[in-house]
Amino acid sequence: MKILFAALGLACASPALAEDLIWFRAPSNNIHCVIDTGWSLARCDILEVTKQSFRTPPADCDLDWGHAFEITATGRKGNPACVGDTVANPDAMVLNYGQEVTLGGLTCRSEKTGMTCLNPAGHGFTIAKGGQKIF
Repeated sequence: MKILFAALGLACASPALAEDLIWFRAPSNNIHCVIDTGWSLARCDILEVTKQSFRTPPADCDLDWGHAFEITATGRKGNPACVGDTVANPDAMVLNYGQEVTLGGLTCRSEKTGMTCLNPAGHGFTIAKGGQKIF
Protein backbone atom coordinates (compact mmCIF):
# COMPACT_ATOMS: atom_id res chain seq x y z
CA MET A 1 0.00 0.00 0.00
CA LYS A 2 1.44 3.39 -0.96
CA ILE A 3 0.87 6.44 1.20
CA LEU A 4 1.24 9.83 -0.39
CA PHE A 5 1.88 12.69 2.02
CA ALA A 6 -1.06 14.73 0.77
CA ALA A 7 -3.40 11.90 1.69
CA LEU A 8 -2.16 11.68 5.28
CA GLY A 9 -4.16 14.66 6.48
CA LEU A 10 -1.38 15.81 8.81
CA ALA A 11 -1.64 19.28 10.24
CA CYS A 12 1.39 21.50 9.86
CA ALA A 13 2.15 25.05 10.84
CA SER A 14 2.67 25.95 7.19
CA PRO A 15 1.30 24.38 4.02
CA ALA A 16 4.81 24.57 2.53
CA LEU A 17 6.13 22.34 5.29
CA ALA A 18 3.50 19.75 4.48
CA GLU A 19 4.89 19.45 0.97
CA ASP A 20 8.59 19.58 1.90
CA LEU A 21 9.04 17.29 4.88
CA ILE A 22 7.61 14.10 6.34
CA TRP A 23 8.66 12.26 9.49
CA PHE A 24 7.83 8.58 9.98
CA ARG A 25 8.97 5.53 11.91
CA ALA A 26 8.78 1.76 11.78
CA PRO A 27 6.18 0.01 13.97
CA SER A 28 9.06 -1.40 16.04
CA ASN A 29 10.03 2.20 16.92
CA ASN A 30 13.65 1.19 16.19
CA ILE A 31 13.92 2.98 12.82
CA HIS A 32 13.04 6.65 12.42
CA CYS A 33 13.13 8.49 9.08
CA VAL A 34 12.53 11.79 7.38
CA ILE A 35 12.15 12.73 3.73
CA ASP A 36 13.12 16.35 3.20
CA THR A 37 12.65 17.78 -0.29
CA GLY A 38 14.41 21.00 0.75
CA TRP A 39 17.62 18.96 1.07
CA SER A 40 16.46 16.42 -1.57
CA LEU A 41 17.17 13.49 0.70
CA ALA A 42 15.73 10.64 2.69
CA ARG A 43 17.45 9.79 5.96
CA CYS A 44 16.81 7.02 8.46
CA ASP A 45 18.36 6.39 11.85
CA ILE A 46 18.39 3.00 13.53
CA LEU A 47 18.40 3.16 17.32
CA GLU A 48 19.48 -0.39 18.17
CA VAL A 49 21.45 -2.86 16.06
CA THR A 50 22.65 -6.41 16.65
CA LYS A 51 24.98 -6.31 13.65
CA GLN A 52 26.52 -3.04 12.55
CA SER A 53 27.57 -3.31 8.90
CA PHE A 54 29.48 0.00 8.82
CA ARG A 55 31.84 0.11 11.80
CA THR A 56 34.81 2.18 10.69
CA PRO A 57 34.10 5.86 10.04
CA PRO A 58 36.01 7.75 7.37
CA ALA A 59 38.98 9.78 8.60
CA ASP A 60 37.05 13.05 8.23
CA CYS A 61 34.15 11.92 10.48
CA ASP A 62 34.47 12.97 14.10
CA LEU A 63 30.74 12.56 14.86
CA ASP A 64 28.46 9.51 15.20
CA TRP A 65 28.82 6.82 12.55
CA GLY A 66 26.97 3.66 11.52
CA HIS A 67 23.44 4.37 12.71
CA ALA A 68 22.26 6.99 10.16
CA PHE A 69 21.81 6.39 6.43
CA GLU A 70 20.76 8.68 3.61
CA ILE A 71 20.10 8.86 -0.09
CA THR A 72 19.72 11.99 -2.18
CA ALA A 73 17.28 12.32 -5.05
CA THR A 74 20.18 12.13 -7.53
CA GLY A 75 22.70 10.06 -5.56
CA ARG A 76 24.46 7.10 -7.14
CA LYS A 77 24.08 5.04 -3.94
CA GLY A 78 22.95 5.32 -0.36
CA ASN A 79 25.48 6.32 2.26
CA PRO A 80 26.08 5.92 5.95
CA ALA A 81 25.96 9.46 7.34
CA CYS A 82 28.43 11.12 9.70
CA VAL A 83 26.02 13.00 11.98
CA GLY A 84 25.83 14.78 15.29
CA ASP A 85 22.05 14.72 15.47
CA THR A 86 19.17 12.30 15.06
CA VAL A 87 15.94 12.17 13.09
CA ALA A 88 14.28 10.10 15.84
CA ASN A 89 10.92 11.70 16.50
CA PRO A 90 8.52 9.98 18.93
CA ASP A 91 5.63 11.95 17.40
CA ALA A 92 6.34 10.76 13.85
CA MET A 93 3.63 8.75 12.13
CA VAL A 94 3.99 4.99 12.13
CA LEU A 95 4.59 3.58 8.65
CA ASN A 96 3.09 0.12 9.02
CA TYR A 97 4.80 -2.92 7.53
CA GLY A 98 3.98 -3.23 3.84
CA GLN A 99 3.38 0.52 3.44
CA GLU A 100 5.53 3.06 1.66
CA VAL A 101 5.68 6.81 1.56
CA THR A 102 6.80 8.91 -1.43
CA LEU A 103 7.75 12.56 -1.43
CA GLY A 104 9.85 14.49 -3.94
CA GLY A 105 10.64 11.32 -5.90
CA LEU A 106 12.10 9.58 -2.83
CA THR A 107 10.33 6.45 -1.55
CA CYS A 108 10.71 4.58 1.71
CA ARG A 109 9.06 1.22 2.37
CA SER A 110 8.54 -0.35 5.78
CA GLU A 111 8.85 -4.14 6.04
CA LYS A 112 9.25 -6.52 8.96
CA THR A 113 12.77 -7.06 7.61
CA GLY A 114 13.68 -3.35 7.79
CA MET A 115 13.24 0.02 6.07
CA THR A 116 14.29 0.57 2.45
CA CYS A 117 14.59 4.03 0.90
CA LEU A 118 15.14 4.61 -2.83
CA ASN A 119 15.61 7.52 -5.18
CA PRO A 120 14.07 7.63 -8.68
CA ALA A 121 17.09 5.75 -10.16
CA GLY A 122 16.64 2.88 -7.68
CA HIS A 123 19.68 3.73 -5.53
CA GLY A 124 19.36 3.75 -1.76
CA PHE A 125 19.73 1.76 1.42
CA THR A 126 18.08 -0.88 3.56
CA ILE A 127 18.52 -0.78 7.31
CA ALA A 128 17.52 -3.35 9.90
CA LYS A 129 18.61 -4.40 13.35
CA GLY A 130 20.49 -7.34 11.83
CA GLY A 131 22.42 -5.37 9.18
CA GLN A 132 22.52 -2.41 6.82
CA LYS A 133 23.10 -2.25 3.06
CA ILE A 134 23.71 0.56 0.60
CA PHE A 135 23.18 0.24 -3.13
